[in-house]
Amino acid sequence: MAVHKLILDNVFDEVNYTLIAIHCTLEDYRLAYLLNKNLGISFKRKMCDLDLNSGKSSFSIFDWEDEKQLLTWSLVSNICVKEIYEVAQYQSLFNTEYKVTKTFNLVPEKKRVNYFLKIENELSENKEKYIINSILNIPQIATAYSIDTSQLKSKDNLIFS
Repeated sequence: MAVHKLILDNVFDEVNYTLIAIHCTLEDYRLAYLLNKNLGISFKRKMCDLDLNSGKSSFSIFDWEDEKQLLTWSLVSNICVKEIYEVAQYQSLFNTEYKVTKTFNLVPEKKRVNYFLKIENELSENKEKYIINSILNIPQIATAYSIDTSQLKSKDNLIFS
């Protein structure tokens, strides 16, 4: 009897997706609206934000499934700003709390990026360039560019489902 051996080394390692960084000062809902209008897509906000670090930080996320081309689009914020009350470290007669503003990033290597646009499944290079050029045509966006995901250390944070 013949023995058949299947080698599945790299089959499950990488999920193919395109990651586009967007730099702008817009609120998340305004950016989603402008992307919907200019790209002909239909982002909708998810019911629950993306929770990271057991509730310490949460990131807004919008998604849309393109059933014609079998693509899943996700727009996620990279920056979360939270105000936290901390007790003073010095000894005092009174308990003093003060407000501290902390900033968390979904992808710490890319701290200056405001939003990420993640498109799951294969995109041709021409389609990717078309999407980036369409995003750059929005006047409120400073810049947008593609990111090589193999260079990211915290790419596990980009797994949304």
